[in-house]
Amino acid sequence: MTLRLATSKLSNRTIVSAAKTASQTTLRSLSTSSLDRAKDLSDYDRVLSTFATIRACAVLRTATSAACPKAMQACIDGGFKIVEFTLTTPDCLDHLADFRQKYDGDVMVGCGTIMNTEDAERAVDAGAEFIITPVMLPDVIEWCAKRNIVSVPGCQTPTELVSAYRAGAPLQKLFPGVAGGPAWVKAVSSALPFLSINPTSGVTLDNAGEYLKNGAASVGLVAPLFDPVAIANEDWDQIAKNAEKVMANVREAGPYVRK
Repeated sequence: MTLRLATSKLSNRTIVSAAKTASQTTLRSLSTSSLDRAKDLSDYDRVLSTFATIRACAVLRTATSAACPKAMQACIDGGFKIVEFTLTTPDCLDHLADFRQKYDGDVMVGCGTIMNTEDAERAVDAGAEFIITPVMLPDVIEWCAKRNIVSVPGCQTPTELVSAYRAGAPLQKLFPGVAGGPAWVKAVSSALPFLSINPTSGVTLDNAGEYLKNGAASVGLVAPLFDPVAIANEDWDQIAKNAEKVMANVREAGPYVRK
């Protein structure tokens, strides 16, 4: 009797999980050419596969427009293959468009600090291949999901991470950093294994690999990579060296198994 009950509960969980997956697939498949800016499922899969393989994204915000392309070029020279331009950077979308054209197919380019669907539209029009938000914005997640555009919303708690996942975000950005760092990610990803957590704040050149080995799907590098002092001094070689260091640590963790 006990075995039968346990088997029944397991079957129910399997059915619920399958139904959830089917529902998310259906939501993405509703994207059609009639929707503005819609991508096909192969493009959606390509973006997620790139995140799973590379596992690190360079997140750049600079105070001046002139510093932006130089800093981003330095991190790409140092080995980054996924980069994010943030809307808080002057002329962000112009720089994003330039790098998308220059590195299309070699470096994946996204846009961050997206706060509404209008921001998302402008970013995609400029060439953004994925969308990052600093907080969880259901309207942006839904807009992206319907168009097969990968969104990575900012979340602070396990509840927000799950809510973002249920809304249609395939990756969930952990922001800002949390006490415990990698240990926190390990605990949450173990309890909620369907999540694909992307820590950003709190990730350093030295601990990036530790986050990945403890359950993070990928990581984002901000100030530790784009050292403000190096940018102020226009020391682009230092940023390239930072990139080389962190990417070496990331590669040690190996690729991520997508969920």
